[in-house]
Amino acid sequence: MRNNWSLHPMGYVFWREKAQFLLERDTHHFWTMFAVESGRFAYRIGSHAGEAAFGDIVVCPSGIPFHRRTITPLSFHFMQFVWEQEPGADEAASLGGKWTIRDTDRLASTYRYMREIGGGVREEPAFGRIKHMLEDVWRLVEIERSAAAEEAPPEDGGPEPDMLQARQWLLEHAYAPFSMRALSDLLGLSPVQLTRRFRAAFRATPSDFVTGLRLGRASRLLEETTLPLEAIAQLCGYENGFYLSRVFRAKLGTTPSAHRKLHRV
Repeated sequence: MRNNWSLHPMGYVFWREKAQFLLERDTHHFWTMFAVESGRFAYRIGSHAGEAAFGDIVVCPSGIPFHRRTITPLSFHFMQFVWEQEPGADEAASLGGKWTIRDTDRLASTYRYMREIGGGVREEPAFGRIKHMLEDVWRLVEIERSAAAEEAPPEDGGPEPDMLQARQWLLEHAYAPFSMRALSDLLGLSPVQLTRRFRAAFRATPSDFVTGLRLGRASRLLEETTLPLEAIAQLCGYENGFYLSRVFRAKLGTTPSAHRKLHRV
């Protein structure tokens, strides 16, 4: 586990509603972090690949090709930095990829301060302030990673077969009402064991994984169709439009109606 989280910011920009990246592949001289406030994008960094949305930060070590593609208009914090104590190759690989922060209230507060500070990070007082905020993001990662590591079984090079089975089952059942207990019973695990092992394998709880899938589908339906919210909720596995709206706002920081209006301009 890394002990020295001190770093030096080299650049910071907040991008609002970016429709697409100028380059879908780039290699940076510094460590790079994309911290998503709204929207979604797909990424690939070495063996790490997936999609990221609010609550996710995607980290690319220096010198590694960073493939990225917007899925929906993306508002995100783009940060470049160097470590005070540069990690070795193995540690760099473990720090890269996507990290999901569960304490989204704290994360949203940090993002707000970063927007207020703005660019010009090489000059004081902005440098010291953005340095503090960036290290705060990493501390959230470190705190949650430490908690997960204490609960996780020893690593064996990849997710175990039953966790891959669990992920596939969730992909197949995500858009219809279901009980997570049905999955844990299928695997012969308690709900607590399922949550602990799934989070250790995929850096997200089963519930968070399903929520990400559902909100991704809801976002696309809001953007691409004129279906009412109740119908979208049914297609995404939610009981009603009210509950979908509550989850949408809590996770994405906006309402379904505001999201649809934005994409009708």
